Amino acid sequence: MSPRPLLEIRNVTHRYGETVALDDVSMEIGENEFFALLGPSGCGKTTLLRSIAGFETPAEGAIELDGESLLDVPANRRPINLMFQSYALFPHMSVEKNVAYGLEAERLGKAEIAERVEEVLTTVGLTSLARRRPTQLSGGQRQRVALARAIVKRPRLLLLDEPLSALDRQVRQEMQFELKRLQHEVGLTFVVVTHDQEEAMSMADRIAVLDHGRVSQIATPQELYARPADRFVASFIGSATILEGTLTAQGIQTELGDLPVQHDHEAGGPGALVLRPEVVSFVPAGTGRFDGVVLDTTFYGGSTIARLEIDGGRGIVSGSIPAGERLERGSRWGVTWNPSETTAVREAPSGRQGARA
Repeated sequence: MSPRPLLEIRNVTHRYGETVALDDVSMEIGENEFFALLGPSGCGKTTLLRSIAGFETPAEGAIELDGESLLDVPANRRPINLMFQSYALFPHMSVEKNVAYGLEAERLGKAEIAERVEEVLTTVGLTSLARRRPTQLSGGQRQRVALARAIVKRPRLLLLDEPLSALDRQVRQEMQFELKRLQHEVGLTFVVVTHDQEEAMSMADRIAVLDHGRVSQIATPQELYARPADRFVASFIGSATILEGTLTAQGIQTELGDLPVQHDHEAGGPGALVLRPEVVSFVPAGTGRFDGVVLDTTFYGGSTIARLEIDGGRGIVSGSIPAGERLERGSRWGVTWNPSETTAVREAPSGRQGARA
């Protein structure tokens, strides 16, 4: 028998006037899990986070922590802490004073406050900077202070709203690993809101992908990438070429012909083949599944992505080639793939069937 989840969200609906921000959202989040709410702007992820924190009250549904309803508990009495995107540090206070502020507000003893502040500053690697003020710190260091202030109160659940968006790329990548390390070290459940798929995929144990207030899929990063539940997830997670058509027992029938793909869907309905760049191979023209002309190649360090326009202007396919290699612009190549490395989603939008990168 699996343990009861720490946080349960059941059939939550939230409206702003006539706008439905959350539409019958349900999910379970486990003890000590790093869980991400991922989606584009306006998908409802921040509204859901604020509902968990107590800053919003859903029109319908239930939110429970350890089996107890949170909906009647004021935000300041929930065993939950929210780390804001802006960090919201007090500029006139030192690092240690910022971290101690919440404990002092709870009127804990000075000795206990000092012990807990020292412990958490050691955990986040800021002991040597305890006397500095936020203006004397780098962006990554300020982020650590905000995190230390959030975890020093030992909440049951820590919510993070776009925690790395203010950092430059290199620091953001470093802090992704740091957040994951700290989450394991302090033994808390983290729920992070982000629109950055790379951020979610690198940190989270599981991800809920939201679209227009509804949950499209909840799965591990690996499952989301390899087996997306629908077209939105397929196109939002990573990069992919989408080939639309009608599902068959062996694959999918498109205007490019019958293309093989492994799937578990019933034959006969509309679907879409999802081709990730790393499964696409470029072969001599006439020897692949279809041919086209190379539009361009882009070097990304570890790999190079080539884009090929399918003959007849029927779409564009992106494929990965070894780093440093180039396919000459305007040269003709064929495209092929291993059907066992691809997947198909059930639905596809109406309209002209073709390829979209």
